[in-house]
Order: sequence, then structure tokens, then C-alpha cells
Amino acid sequence: MAEQRTAPPTVYDVASAAGVSIATVSRVLRTPDAVREGTRDKVQAAIRTLGYVPSGNARALAGKRTGVVGLLLPGFDVVPDERPDLVTDGGVRVVDDRRHVTQPFSSNLYFDEVLRGAETEAWQRGLALMVAAGRGSSRDVIVNDVAGRVDGLAVLAQTVPDDLLEHVARRIPVVVLADDRRSHGFDSVSVDNAAGMRTLGSHVIGRLGIRSSLVYLAGPIDSPDDIERSAGFRQALEDHGVPASSVRVVHGDFGRARARELAAQLLDGDDVPRAIVCSNDQSALGVLDAAGARGVRVPEELVVTGFDGIDAGRFSSPRLTTVHQPMGELGRAAVRAIVDRLERRDGPPRAVRLPVEVLLRESCPPAL
Repeated sequence: MAEQRTAPPTVYDVASAAGVSIATVSRVLRTPDAVREGTRDKVQAAIRTLGYVPSGNARALAGKRTGVVGLLLPGFDVVPDERPDLVTDGGVRVVDDRRHVTQPFSSNLYFDEVLRGAETEAWQRGLALMVAAGRGSSRDVIVNDVAGRVDGLAVLAQTVPDDLLEHVARRIPVVVLADDRRSHGFDSVSVDNAAGMRTLGSHVIGRLGIRSSLVYLAGPIDSPDDIERSAGFRQALEDHGVPASSVRVVHGDFGRARARELAAQLLDGDDVPRAIVCSNDQSALGVLDAAGARGVRVPEELVVTGFDGIDAGRFSSPRLTTVHQPMGELGRAAVRAIVDRLERRDGPPRAVRLPVEVLLRESCPPAL
């Protein structure tokens, strides 16, 4: 005879066993310190005895919340089709990978840090984190699907249209990362991009004395980060009396592969730059790739700088000078902003701006 299956215990079963309301069970699960010790102990004992596993739906019955916050990052749908030449020897595949120095998702490194910070903050607050990257579906479908499953949503600036964010914000708190969006009605978390790039640019121009043959390798023209960083670099030029028209501005896509291509064109041209100031670290690493392949010495012949402070810059050759932004803290601050807005729904949009620091390393040292 087949063993009779029983339904899993519910929040109602826990409440009945502990002699409390389901609202009290929900508070024990979400904010145990807010419940009296005796009551909390009874509820936790009932949970252990029954083997109850809380679900978002059960929590929502009492608290009108799921206990989940969402983080929406850009999708990375394009995976290169190219493959290195390979030969096989028995059951082992041998790959000649000398010409392939990057991985398909190497541009994710910034988002890895943001994700780690958000996950840490959510865990410490007893929340779950739902992450979506938007692969294979339209942005509208992804955003609405995630928004229907979470208590609040953090999104990277410019990855979701404002009208769609406004639609979502009528239901749940929305926090925008990497841009001050108070004027659009959203809470936001960003870093001091302009001041960081201005300080770094001043070091290259003023301290190192590089006033000509300057290249600024920018990111996408619609990137809020790049707009602020470009403004900071122009301010550094103005501070030192260098005409902005004398600087070549080349637009990349924040990716290492594209930056490598652009740097190769610059280094193979007639007017070889003395310094390439990059709007992010991945671009700077691409420049280092191109310089290394051509035997261009960094920093003796070419100064290279980045912005972000990803770990890869600490291990490049030479090590990358950069403006370090607290990427993990961006993620943590975003979760905190969601929680604050859940607790205080009224009030004007709030903006958090985090500080940055310039890290001088071998690719652009304190002095030449």
C-alpha cells in the first residue's frame, strides 16, 4: 500500500499550534526582535515541531509583503560565436586560447560587486533577493514579472524606460542605481562620478604634466555614469587651462573587447596618444591589452587610467590606476533605500551619493 501523503504545514497550522494569530507568526518570521520573547519562543517551537517552511505567499497573507526585494541588471544576451581552433587527443580537448583573452561575460564584474552587496544587505535584514538579467524576454515583460513578485525593486539607470518605472512605482518602491533620479520621482543611489574623474584627470594633467596627445575613452553616450565622468574630466581640463578641443574623445561600450579595438586603432595611427583616460576599468583593461600586444610600455610611453575599481585592475600588468567606487555598498544602499521606503511611503524622493577614492598604481603612478 502506498504511503499516504499529507499536505505540508501552513502558516495557519503554526498559528493554531502556537495559539497566536497569523500576523504574529509573520512578525516572528520577518522581525523576530519586535515580538516578545515568550511569544516568539512558542511560534518558533511550533515551526520546528511542524516542520513549517515559510513561503512568500504565506507571509503576504499577514504582512501584505513577500519578504523579497528585486534587483534588475542589464541582460547580456550576445555571446560570441567565435571559437578558438582546437584539436582533440583521445577524450581530452586541447584549446589554443592564446588569442582569446576575455570571457563572454567579463563585463559583468561591476555588476557582480553590486549584486554581492545587495545580497548581503538583504540577507542581514532577513529578506530574499530576486535577481533578473532580462535574457530572452522583452524588458516590459521582465520588469512587470519581477515587480509582481517583490516588495521593492532596484534597477540600473537607463536600462528601463522612465514610463515603465513610473508604472511600477505606483505599486512598489523603485530605487535607481548609478543616477540621481529625484527629478523623475525615484529614490536613487549613486557615486560622486564627476569629482572622482576630475581628481584623476587633474593628476594626469597637473601632476604628471601630460597636456597634449590626450585621449578620453568614453562609454555609451546615454550612460548617466559616463555623462558625469566626462563632465568631471572636462572640468579637470579647464582647471589646468587645457582646451577641451585638443582632447580626442572616442566612444566605446564599456566593454573590454571594443576598447581593445579602439586602442589598437589609436596606437597604430600617426598621432599616438601619450595618455588614454578611460571611463571604466573594463575599457582600460582593453587598452592595456592593445598596448601589450604592440610592445608599448605603460606608463613610460602610455599612461592608462580607469574608473570603477574592479578586482581585475589589481591583477593586470601593470596594475591599473583607477577611481574606486564602492560597488558593493551601492547594492547595500539600494536595499536599504527600498526598506526605508517601505516603512515610510510618503515624503519626497531621496538620493544617496557615495564617495569615491583615486587609487594610483603602476599604469599611472604618483610621478613619472
